[in-house]
Amino acid sequence: MAWRCSGRTNEELIQNLFNNGLITSTRVMTAMKHVDRKNYVRSRSTGTAYEDSPQSIDYGATISAPHMHAHAAENLLPLLKPGARVLDIGSGSGYTAAIFYHLIADPRLPVHDRGVVVGIDHISELVEWSKENLVKDGLEGPLQRGEIQMIAADGRLGHAAGGPYAAIHVGAAAPIIPEVLIEQLASPGRMFIPVGTDAQEIIQVDKDEKGVVSRKTLFGVQYVPLTDKSAQWR
Repeated sequence: MAWRCSGRTNEELIQNLFNNGLITSTRVMTAMKHVDRKNYVRSRSTGTAYEDSPQSIDYGATISAPHMHAHAAENLLPLLKPGARVLDIGSGSGYTAAIFYHLIADPRLPVHDRGVVVGIDHISELVEWSKENLVKDGLEGPLQRGEIQMIAADGRLGHAAGGPYAAIHVGAAAPIIPEVLIEQLASPGRMFIPVGTDAQEIIQVDKDEKGVVSRKTLFGVQYVPLTDKSAQWR
């Protein structure tokens, strides 16, 4: 049904995703309506910005189709509670980091208890661009307060200093699940990660309160590979 979901405005795009069952919770719908996709794509044409399709953001990277961001947010939603710590690997344009922020933000909490979204990308130019995008989308305050942190680093190593994380989202396909990312999951915690080379699948990795890890295959996908900077941007 994803092909039916493109819209003329951000509101229409997200509403179409909801109407076609690709978004199932009002929390995710509300968060995604707060994040205007035109601020996170290279083409500012509304006809392109609100298509339910992946788009190039240069440097060998893409912003995924909105329905894939919806799948990720819905899957991680049980762990995206106010004050949670979230890691977004392959953060690219900053779009998913913004969605996750709106799902964990609660201004009623003391600043030190509000949680954080850490976005990591190994292309420093994309990291700087993502910060500009977040500011355009009204998130300068959370950036300044450190509630959203965008870092240039190798996402395959995660970011142990900011963990453990209730939720980890990986926006590129790893040949195998990096054990270091499982180690950085909180107990309980969940990771949403595409895995594979030619044939790829989304794997849900759960760590329970006792630290026991389980894996569940969700569905087939096609993502750009989780690799190093030199391989991605030749």
